[in-house]
Amino acid sequence: MKTALILKFITALLLFTSIVSCTEPYQIQTETFEEAYVIEATITNELKKQQIKISKTYRLEENGPTFESGADVYVEDDLGNQYEFAEQNNVYESTIEFQALPERQYQLFINTADGREYSSAKETLTTVTEIENLSTTVVSKDNQTGVEIGVNSYDPTGTSKYYRYEYEETSKVTAPKWNRFKTILLAYPRICEGTEFPGFETIGFELRTGESKVCFTTKNSIEILLTSTVSLNEDRVTNFPVRFIANTDYTIAERYSILVKQYVQTLEAYTFYKTMKDMSGSESLLSPKQPGFINGNIKSVSNPKEKVIGFFEVASVSSKRIFFNFHDIFPDTLLPSYPWDCTEQVFNSMDFGTNPHPTPEYPCGTGGPGLTLRSAIRRNTLLFYREAFPTFYMVKPACGDCTTFASNIVPPFWQ
Repeated sequence: MKTALILKFITALLLFTSIVSCTEPYQIQTETFEEAYVIEATITNELKKQQIKISKTYRLEENGPTFESGADVYVEDDLGNQYEFAEQNNVYESTIEFQALPERQYQLFINTADGREYSSAKETLTTVTEIENLSTTVVSKDNQTGVEIGVNSYDPTGTSKYYRYEYEETSKVTAPKWNRFKTILLAYPRICEGTEFPGFETIGFELRTGESKVCFTTKNSIEILLTSTVSLNEDRVTNFPVRFIANTDYTIAERYSILVKQYVQTLEAYTFYKTMKDMSGSESLLSPKQPGFINGNIKSVSNPKEKVIGFFEVASVSSKRIFFNFHDIFPDTLLPSYPWDCTEQVFNSMDFGTNPHPTPEYPCGTGGPGLTLRSAIRRNTLLFYREAFPTFYMVKPACGDCTTFASNIVPPFWQ
């Protein structure tokens, strides 16, 4: 469970707030606050280091949840095997790789640094059901044409029935106004009057090191994506939509990949997530009638009346990845625009203004586009694209160096 998925839900459950006026803005603030632990715990049949997150609810005016440090966390199966978890980058990660096995029962135990004890119900791995394939369909949504990515799967045993989905999407991006050179400032002689060069730094060039033209961005889903086949004649998921991307979205402008994960849930887990999804809607969040507390399967051992938000889930998982280029889906459509304005800014590097005023740093005066250009180079607020001395054409960093917002490391799965 991703933390972003439950923030609205926590607010709706535990914070009694002022209601936003329909006619004028109003700053929402917490009037009554009830602290509770938030436990995000799903272990799967993947052989890997499993992860568990522990945090606390927070007030509306606070920036976000705080990771609960110093807890003793472990999972135990019905054979007495214990899997210890240790703190790693604001999560608790199992110290060894392990996977949930069929017909084994698993239970989560947490002892916090302040002496509180929590345990979950015993849970068993759900039916293993594979994703058959991912579909790409051109559809219109909210008057916008785009590609809808759907999931197809089938359980011939008819025992899965409840499904949750997550995805990770990766896009290739290319800086449209990249140059293999970058500008640098060289030391200047303090010679001013009567010279062509009035005491400002010389602008030089260096070859870039490392890849900065082609990068990759990766984002994870933040929605709760659920479906059920209970009302169907067979346990078959058909083109369940997990992602819609408009054909004007640069996310798919070059090459795009999406990895979809399918979790088979128990009825209890599905009900918990569905309730959480329903309550996280804007209408529920701002309703004057606050919802009641929804119990998960994690309880306080030391204080049975204490409220705990979370569900310990033992779920089978299947994943499928696809790749496509923009024109694979939209062969006769113009590519989406780059998400930044890459208009070139033009500077005369030798124009220092008509009325310079000396300063200790610049004894020959300051002013004009020549100084503005050097200031931008010094602060890396603009990057070099091209020049016809003394004129320099500069662009925003995101237009000339993709590492300002993305990674230049090629993902190991990339094709």
